[in-house]
Amino acid sequence: MSLSAPLALATPALAQDTPAAQAAPAAAQMTPAQIAAFNSAVTQFTAGQAAQQAGDNAGAVAKYDAALPAIRTAVEVDPSKIDNVNFLANALYADAAAYGALGQMDKVIALYGESVPHWRKVVEAKPTDAASRNILAGILIQMGNQKLAAQDKVGSAPLYTEALGLARKSASENAADKVTKNILLSALIGASQTSTDTALQAEAVALSKTMLADGSVDATNKPAAEALTGAKAG
Repeated sequence: MSLSAPLALATPALAQDTPAAQAAPAAAQMTPAQIAAFNSAVTQFTAGQAAQQAGDNAGAVAKYDAALPAIRTAVEVDPSKIDNVNFLANALYADAAAYGALGQMDKVIALYGESVPHWRKVVEAKPTDAASRNILAGILIQMGNQKLAAQDKVGSAPLYTEALGLARKSASENAADKVTKNILLSALIGASQTSTDTALQAEAVALSKTMLADGSVDATNKPAAEALTGAKAG
């Protein structure tokens, strides 16, 4: 998968400094200062999205980087609040996309690594949320690709395996979707390079042939698909 700008992300409602009755009173609460910082972070994130959509990636990373500390704090205070976990995962993903557009891949990989545990929580909490599942799969694939490029097959293999499980679930739900098919193909290509499972390798070849034939393979996957199948580029 190629690095792409994030989906349009919904910003959360501003935190409220009100002592409403809690169903789980043991849950920690943010201080007034932390709430104010979080509310400011929502505004900064929104401004970062606007900058990113306008092609100002340098401006976007400045806004995202400023927003992230307060969002991290909100998740640290109450890790069970899935809306804030989702917000942090999205903010890290958006920041990574902006840094990727600036060519700063070291930043991308670091942000991806930080985001993975949060995306896992989101996917676990929202099993029908295919968009979040696909984002997590794509992040895992790109992290796997980075390790594989450094000849770290041991490190990349579990990333591809996890991504493949996610991609299979999405494909089972929406087999005709081109983006979903390419995520599955990316995961299979990666997994086939780090596994001795001949069935997995055969599956990667078969899907490559199918997608090359029907034109659904994307530009990022096409060279690897052609290499797997022996097709000529061009």
